[in-house]
Amino acid sequence: MKQTILILLALFWMLTATGCVFYTTGETEVGVRTRKFALTGKGVEDKAYAPGSTYIFLPFINDWHTFDTKLQNLEMVFDQKRGDRRTRDDLLFKTIDGNDISLDVIIAYRIDADKAPYILQNVAKNNRILRDKIVRTIARSKPRDIFGELTTEEFYVADKRELQAQRAKDVLQEMLGPLGIVIEKVLTKDYRFNAEYQKAIEDKKVADQQVQKNRSAQHAALEEYKRKLEEAKGEVNKLIADADGAYRKAKIESDVYFEKQKLLAEAIKAEGIAEAKGIQEMNNALAGSGGEALVKLRIAEALQNKQIMLLPVSEGGMNLKTTDINQLINTMGVKSLAGAKK
Repeated sequence: MKQTILILLALFWMLTATGCVFYTTGETEVGVRTRKFALTGKGVEDKAYAPGSTYIFLPFINDWHTFDTKLQNLEMVFDQKRGDRRTRDDLLFKTIDGNDISLDVIIAYRIDADKAPYILQNVAKNNRILRDKIVRTIARSKPRDIFGELTTEEFYVADKRELQAQRAKDVLQEMLGPLGIVIEKVLTKDYRFNAEYQKAIEDKKVADQQVQKNRSAQHAALEEYKRKLEEAKGEVNKLIADADGAYRKAKIESDVYFEKQKLLAEAIKAEGIAEAKGIQEMNNALAGSGGEALVKLRIAEALQNKQIMLLPVSEGGMNLKTTDINQLINTMGVKSLAGAKK
């Protein structure tokens, strides 16, 4: 270890004695060497020296430049306490419908490390000149045109502004990319109209909010009306359903009663027909020779144990030989009915 340190010290002393100079690059810097005097390859060397390193070159015949490749923000804003300038620095332009507007814009960019030699030879000698003379100049002109394509009302729509910001990024990259500059992002912040127009816009917003509030109230009232209408329809449908149910119930009950009475009438009719047929059959049976004997038998049974009185014919009595038995039965029957009624 001690021997290594001694060797390095000796080498450093030798290089210093010969007039060599040490050049370094920071953690985010790249170096570019320029040969001032050389038999061949004079000029900017087409090579970017890596960050965080030390290089040794002879003085006078070499020149050394560094470029910081970290992400940088170019802020062009209204607020004088921030941004690149201590004055108002926002972009002023007109909307497509003719209203004056100012817009805060931030350009996020970085240097392409591989193109550092090209930048030194053709664009700028350091980061400050590159920022002020190239990036700033172009970034203040093209975004004005792109954002100026929006109408006044569209500026209130974040998606519209974001779309134009993306377009601005693409256009700036197309212009600055060949110069060794990479545009990472174009951001918009606050925007401002002139005072009178701003007040008119604010008044319009208030009016729009009131209109929206009225529309919301109208919508709520309409929804409430629809809700009550549906409730009323439900109640009416319930009443209709109840009435239909009562009607169907009454109809079923009347149909059942009708069928019951119909069956009862048919039973009575059938019974009457059967009884009439029985009487008819009995009459038919009595109309024959056997019927006369049966009648006589029934008369005998009726007269059994009854007291019979014979009256002389001469005195107006009954002559059994000439008495009509049918007439006798009829007479006795009438008298019997008369006695029953009494």
